[in-house]
Amino acid sequence: MEKSRKQNDVPPLLPQQLVTGKDLEDFRQKLVNELEQVLKQHLAVPRKWLKSYEVRKLLNISPGTLQHLKAIGTIPYSKMGGVHYYDWTAIEEYLRAGNRPG
Repeated sequence: MEKSRKQNDVPPLLPQQLVTGKDLEDFRQKLVNELEQVLKQHLAVPRKWLKSYEVRKLLNISPGTLQHLKAIGTIPYSKMGGVHYYDWTAIEEYLRAGNRPG
């Protein structure tokens, strides 16, 4: 009995078949397109928690400015195991309110 194939399965390559440069180029293009789609989906959904370096990069601020914003309570954070985590929603609200640090 032959196993049933899914619609996207590629038939097996027979020994007498050749892989041409065009085949490789088509494969490369398909791979690039699929990777772009995966990256767009991944980047479209921000994570719930961000680390300090991510917040500094997002807000374009120095470590000292971030420390100051934490100290005065402008940007709330949680600390676990010595690592500070920042709630993406709180940072987004801070930016929407028209605040621009640094």
